[in-house]
Amino acid sequence: MLLETAFTPISAIAGGALIGLSAIVLMWSVGRVAGISGIVAGAMMAQDDERHWRLIFLAGLFGGAFIASLVTGALDDVVSVASSPVLIVAGLLVGVGTRMGGGCTSGHGVCGISRFSQRSLVATVVFMVSGATTVFVIRHLLGEGV
Repeated sequence: MLLETAFTPISAIAGGALIGLSAIVLMWSVGRVAGISGIVAGAMMAQDDERHWRLIFLAGLFGGAFIASLVTGALDDVVSVASSPVLIVAGLLVGVGTRMGGGCTSGHGVCGISRFSQRSLVATVVFMVSGATTVFVIRHLLGEGV
């Protein structure tokens, strides 16, 4: 059994490199920043020419994870400590919040910081502190989770 919090330096470096590579390829090929909430929203609402690259990017995102799980067999061993409804609601809330805020963690954290954007640095620090605070409150003050 592999908990979702398991950390291995090799897989983390490989994953980070693939995320960076995908952001570079998207920037070079389409001239767009790899902000996932914007890509997903545009895939649902954009015109055909904008929708195509977004759907291809999302297919690569899911396809890459699927291929990696086939190669490593890791998908069979992943156990989430949160229920599916909680994960779905949390994902939707994050997506709505990032759209309301006009940015997302991937756009700021990967693309913005790599361009030395002060706005992205501040946003990423806020995301990280908010996430750490939320985990602390849920796990230690409310007694939920691991």
